[in-house]
Amino acid sequence: QLQFVESGGGLVRPGGSLRLSCAASAFTKDYSSIGWFRQAPGKEHKGVSCINSRAGVTYYADSVKGRFTISRDNAKNTVYLQMNNLKPEDTAVYYCSTAHCWDRGTSKTGGSWGQGTQVTVSS
Repeated sequence: QLQFVESGGGLVRPGGSLRLSCAASAFTKDYSSIGWFRQAPGKEHKGVSCINSRAGVTYYADSVKGRFTISRDNAKNTVYLQMNNLKPEDTAVYYCSTAHCWDRGTSKTGGSWGQGTQVTVSS
């Protein structure tokens, strides 16, 4: 079972940018599809973006479309989430995980959530 370490979060003003990283213990030989999810205080996890094994398919939630970009470096077993023009409603703990990924959504697969990385957007 893959393990993930998320990093790159922080405190940023509205309109600012962050780049999150998701380092996996290893990708399978077929390269797993990876999703980014977030959990705002008092709310459930929601899918934000995902990228399939060969980066041929990506998905973005409507709330982040045009502002976030997902990418992967299979050689480094790492998936990135570039977040631009951040808004206060983007404040959440962000997690990555193996995921089912299609052009209209994503759903988590695998085991429990990792530690996540906190993103706070506030002036």
